[in-house]
This record gives sequence, structure tokens and C-alpha cells, in this order.
Amino acid sequence: MTKIQLNQKEQHYADTREQAEEIISAAKEHNNLQMHKLTEKHNKYGQYFLIDLTFAYQTPKEVMESSPDDAPDGQISLYDHEGIEYSVDSDGTASVNPDQLSLEEEVLN
Repeated sequence: MTKIQLNQKEQHYADTREQAEEIISAAKEHNNLQMHKLTEKHNKYGQYFLIDLTFAYQTPKEVMESSPDDAPDGQISLYDHEGIEYSVDSDGTASVNPDQLSLEEEVLN
């Protein structure tokens, strides 16, 4: 099982609003920027700015779809199975090709 980074959160410090805006504009050039937040703070030493950045790289679905098929030996893969052809009659009943039924019985026995 490999580890894949899905998202990343960063927090930056800036003394001035201009420095904070530069950090945000540099982050906006990154395609994976999901959210940014600029917070003005005060303490006994003066004013400062905190910049919160959130980057999203992939979703779990994208990771799972891009991973190779990990079916154990002897187990049919999800992608190897093509299904069974069937037809639905006008009265709503479904019928399967008799040749496919005989193949399924051989596999089960």
C-alpha cells in the first residue's frame, strides 16, 4: 500500500499586509490551491498577519481509479469480467443465451 498525499495545509507569517498579499499571489499560481485565508492579528509587539493555505491534489476516487488491479491469484478481476448477455422481452421477462448458461455451469462445477 503506497502513501499518496491528497491535501496539504500550510500556515505562513507576515509582518505587513503587502508581504501577506505576495504570499497569497504566489500560492494562487499553484493549480492545486483550494482555499486561502488572511487573518490580521495583534499582540503586545504589534500587528501581524497569518495566511492559511489549503492545497488539494487528488481525491481518493482518482487514486483508486489510477491504481493497478490488485486481485489476488485465482480471483477474477473486476475488469476481466465482461458480464452475461441477456435480452428483455416485451412482457418484461429476461432471457439468457443458452450457450452462456452452459459455460457458467462448467465454471461452478
